[in-house]
Amino acid sequence: MKQKINVRLIGIAILAVFATLISITLIFYSLFEKQVRKDLRIHAKILKEAKIFTKEENSLQDLRMDTEELRITWIDEDGTVLYDNDTDAKDMENHSDRPEIAAAYRTGSGESVRRSDTMNRNTFYCALRLEDGTVLRVSTETRSLFNVFFTVVPMIALILTVIILLCILCAHFLTRQLLQPIEDMVENMEDMETLPVYKELVPFVNRIRMQHENILMAAKVRQDFTANVSHELKTPLTAISGYAELIENHMIDEGEETRIAQGIRRNADRLVRLINDIIRLSELDNSEDEIRYESLDLCELAENAIEFLKVFANRRGVSLLFEGERCLIRANREMMGELIDNLCQNAIRYNNEGGKVTVKVTHEKKAPVLIVSDNGIGIPKEQQERVFERFYRVDKSRSKETGGTGLGLAIVKHIVELHGASITLNSEIGKGTTIRVEF
Repeated sequence: MKQKINVRLIGIAILAVFATLISITLIFYSLFEKQVRKDLRIHAKILKEAKIFTKEENSLQDLRMDTEELRITWIDEDGTVLYDNDTDAKDMENHSDRPEIAAAYRTGSGESVRRSDTMNRNTFYCALRLEDGTVLRVSTETRSLFNVFFTVVPMIALILTVIILLCILCAHFLTRQLLQPIEDMVENMEDMETLPVYKELVPFVNRIRMQHENILMAAKVRQDFTANVSHELKTPLTAISGYAELIENHMIDEGEETRIAQGIRRNADRLVRLINDIIRLSELDNSEDEIRYESLDLCELAENAIEFLKVFANRRGVSLLFEGERCLIRANREMMGELIDNLCQNAIRYNNEGGKVTVKVTHEKKAPVLIVSDNGIGIPKEQQERVFERFYRVDKSRSKETGGTGLGLAIVKHIVELHGASITLNSEIGKGTTIRVEF
């Protein structure tokens, strides 16, 4: 990055120097041309006012004008050259076709420039018509633009070299000065109080910091999840191992076999449910590109799920009620079944004997809504935000007694997010809980 910025700054500086040089050369040469034209007009007017050039006999015999830089030519009305201070007039051709002479005949004055590419010189002409109809012309030669330019090339090269070296030094300094705040910011990326020097970098820095925080948070969640999994698996395995040890050492009384077998089966079932839920969460974490969506009737799905759960509800002494209307959604059938099943099982599991669970499917503001409510134990306000975390239980002892893994609502939340839906929870201790899923 430093090298790129450095090279571009040097390139811009060199281009700017050359552009400035060419522009100044053109401007000064233009001013020089204007000055030459102005000087020629002044010389012509002075000679005209002096009335040296007249057709009187012998008027030119004593005329001597030895000027190296100024050429003077006097032309008759028919274009015949009467006098020239540089060449014998008798040897000169007719000048009536010269642009400046023709213009002077017509309007009283004329100017022109004739450029010689071979000699790299320009000749400027200025002609004035005299009172007797003759024309007085003065001219001078100057160097062409290229001639002037190449004459000063050594000096220009020296100046350019000095300027370019200065530009290179400035480019290195500016590059370091530009990038230093960015390098300092990178070194202090974790320091939230360190703000970028350049306001244009604020969104970028905020995004990087947010991603950094998310990575750290994800790492912590993964670490906590691993620790929780280890703990959750250890509990039933310890129980099963303990029961096996009792059997192995013949430490159980007659008649206790059934109770021990039930304990082993209960912990094994819990272990299987736990493993299944962990596997399912892992599948959901990596299933975004594999989800098959189809048009489903949410009411029909909920009704079928409740039929399967009636036995479980009756065993808990909880009545299960359903009311709904046809609501079409685009979703994955298996995931929707899991979502409804987990919500209903939680409502039944954390209810009191004789309690009630109501499942409702309806439209609100033209959007399909699934509502699962119970009149069970409720959730404390300070814990409501955490119930969707993996392995988080409001009542740990009750959860283990009822066979809960602590992953049901985590699975529900994941399914809701994969379907672009939203989930809200409203609960009060001793009065129950209501969970709404809006599609």
